[in-house]
Amino acid sequence: MSDHSAGHENAPSLRFVTDAPVASIETGLIRAHAFAALASLMIAALLGTIVAVKLVQPEFLGGHVQTTWGSMRANHTQGIFFGWFGNAFLAFFYFAVPRLGGRAVMSRRLGWILFGLWNVGVVLLGWVLVSLNPANYFLAIKPLEWTEFPLIVNAVTEICLVLMALQFIPPLARQPNRDGMYVSSWYILGGLIFTLLAFPVGSLVPEWAPGAVGAAFSGLWIHDAVGLYITPLALAMAFYIFPVRTGRPIYSHFLSMLGFWLLFFSYPLNGTHHYVYSSIPMDTQRAAIAASVIMGFDVMLVVFNLLMSLRGQATLVARDVPLRFVWTGVVIYLIVSLQGSLQALMPMQRYLHFSDWVIGHSHLAMLGFGAFIVLGGIAHVWQRSPHFHYHHGYMNWAYWLILSGLAIMFIDLTAAGLMQGKLWISDAPWMDSVRASKNFWLIRAFAAAPILVGFAAFIAGLLINADNRSANNPRLSNSAMQPVPAHG
Repeated sequence: MSDHSAGHENAPSLRFVTDAPVASIETGLIRAHAFAALASLMIAALLGTIVAVKLVQPEFLGGHVQTTWGSMRANHTQGIFFGWFGNAFLAFFYFAVPRLGGRAVMSRRLGWILFGLWNVGVVLLGWVLVSLNPANYFLAIKPLEWTEFPLIVNAVTEICLVLMALQFIPPLARQPNRDGMYVSSWYILGGLIFTLLAFPVGSLVPEWAPGAVGAAFSGLWIHDAVGLYITPLALAMAFYIFPVRTGRPIYSHFLSMLGFWLLFFSYPLNGTHHYVYSSIPMDTQRAAIAASVIMGFDVMLVVFNLLMSLRGQATLVARDVPLRFVWTGVVIYLIVSLQGSLQALMPMQRYLHFSDWVIGHSHLAMLGFGAFIVLGGIAHVWQRSPHFHYHHGYMNWAYWLILSGLAIMFIDLTAAGLMQGKLWISDAPWMDSVRASKNFWLIRAFAAAPILVGFAAFIAGLLINADNRSANNPRLSNSAMQPVPAHG
């Protein structure tokens, strides 16, 4: 097999690897969405840091509705989901979809309309309304996890999801690329379609359905937000970047498709495991637990397929920072998914439910799995795009700073959760667990420092130029440095 036959086994070589012409790339939209993503990431991370500090010092920034723990926590989570991940995925789509489909996205004008609606009508409007929390049914914060933005913002969000589908699905699905439909294309199509359908169910139905029924639908969305949006679109990046940066095919196209269909058939049932031991029918709870266990096996298949695609490439992974970001995210995907399957089991739920173990798990998923792959995807786009700045040194510092902060936070919250679970099943008063948690919460707050500095270093890596692209990435040919965007 030739050095550039990256994609599926026994298939023609990828055009975006072999420097064949590709459709026009919307570099203006790539820049706009990427910088909006990183600005949102910094704001949301600062909000999360303040939330962590308020657990130790409840009076910090107190006295205003805008700075209450609940409002800032909601703006933190929604900012990460919509501002950071939403914009970052869109930036990557404008780079990758024309290469994957061999044709341009549907409309540049549509792209700028989508950019404005997403960042003004969803992110900015959502942050403002959550901070003000007006006494209006359509404008007030919603008491639903991972969809706290008000109903009026949810309506704009659904419009944007429709526009995303119109912008990116036709170039991929109109007719097969001459090389076939790549794994990344499958995951982009699946993520966009399923999120378009799942979001209104998770945001609207719990508002109208009473009691346990509404809670069950809310639980579905808590996991659909991660499993049907973040997961497939992050995996689309991984399946794109691995073959492009190594020049080698994905290990198995069969395992790729098996992992894809298992994800979309089993993940929608997972969310109810948040309500084990609740008034939701026990058969529904057991189905959620079974789906969670199946997802553990699915993730093992997906990660095995991706890591086998890198066999013999340890030296490249070590020195190639974008590839190392994505590789780390894939490894963490395995860890966090096996952890999730384990804690969905009833004996573990009985011990760990509502503890900080769950908070550590969620941060490992969103910051470890999702953010590391997305950061690697943005770094890849920047490095492979002509006239974009890229600084290897700052990117390398960003990797180690973010990883160290995440490790400290995850270990700390996991230990806190185990301590809390032990106290809760004992006869100790509730306040004993609160007092015992304070030192853990203090460490969690300090862990934000290297993460924030790491995000700043990453942004610097996109703004400061360095003539070291070829030295740090030998697979990047000279043609990639020319104005014609003809390389993956």
